[in-house]
Amino acid sequence: MATRSEKDACDLLDADHRAVKKMFKEYEELTKSRGRTVGQKKLDLARQICHELTVHAQIEEEIFYPALRAVIKDTDLLAEAEVEHQSAKDLIAQIEGMAEADEMFDAKVTVLGEYIDHHVKEERGEIFPKARSARKLDLVSMRDELMARKEELMGEMA
Repeated sequence: MATRSEKDACDLLDADHRAVKKMFKEYEELTKSRGRTVGQKKLDLARQICHELTVHAQIEEEIFYPALRAVIKDTDLLAEAEVEHQSAKDLIAQIEGMAEADEMFDAKVTVLGEYIDHHVKEERGEIFPKARSARKLDLVSMRDELMARKEELMGEMA
């Protein structure tokens, strides 16, 4: 069993959460700015957010959730998380399909941020503790698997 001082899969996923939260805060600051380049900066940042979230959701769905589903009894949380992922993906597709950062664009990015905040709270408060208490789950080696897949996907999407 790994010691808690060693970084595990939950730590990796949570680092993604913190990075995206920071980007949402940057986006929020941009919505308060005025200037000729603000629209393009918002588009670029929103696309970066969408890219990060797409990769994050994919590694959770391919690796983390199936492994967790195999070792915990209560899988309702995982089903809910997967539904939340689908809602986020729908919004991501809408954001990525927009050509300009108008008020609807801002609204969609804001709502996406709210979805993600809710999802992160559930993962941190309920899913990660269940994962860490599951004896048959090696979260340290899973971290390496998640990292490798994330790097692969980031390369493909770049």
